[in-house]
Amino acid sequence: MCRPIARYLLQKLHLYGVYSLKIKGPLHDHGWFRSFEEHASVDLNGNPVPYLTYPAVKFLRRRILPDMSVFEYGSGASTLWWAARVKEVVACEHDRNWYDEISSKAPTNVTLIFQELEPKGKYAREILEFRDRFDIVVIDGRDRVNCARNSLNALKASGIILWDNADYTEDGAGYQFLFDHGFRKVEFVGPGPIANEEWETAIFYRSDNCLDI
Repeated sequence: MCRPIARYLLQKLHLYGVYSLKIKGPLHDHGWFRSFEEHASVDLNGNPVPYLTYPAVKFLRRRILPDMSVFEYGSGASTLWWAARVKEVVACEHDRNWYDEISSKAPTNVTLIFQELEPKGKYAREILEFRDRFDIVVIDGRDRVNCARNSLNALKASGIILWDNADYTEDGAGYQFLFDHGFRKVEFVGPGPIANEEWETAIFYRSDNCLDI
């Protein structure tokens, strides 16, 4: 608790609001200050969390089930977070150093695949190796429009697409592709780990989907 004189000084310096945010409230509870200071996608206790908006993570935490399978374009703290909550994670990564780091931490239910990045190349096509396999496909890597175009056959009928940074206008062709194939979109806008800004994480879904949207 802040002593009266300390509170007075913080108020005079217009810093009491920052102090209040750091000791209680949603940013404190999410662990945002720790993630910002450590430049790592972690929660208040240092556990990995996806580098998605906090509203999206909160929504997913309540709806994902332990028998689900997830494919990720891009790997990281999210890979470890998913692995602790679902049956299977397959992640495709284009950065060799990042691939090596996540490989050293990944549990046995994670399959991490390295593919060099080139437009319309093997990275975006990796998911074509699977059919009707995944409940969730996460698009949070590179060459995103082509990743989306290649993902549909790998999704179960009830599967959803989780697309981070879904406010990027340059990915508009990918969003339209999903709309043209019967998907609708729900947006989760807000802050997330590390960054001092808001952005959008979106879920593209069809009727009778696995998240019961």
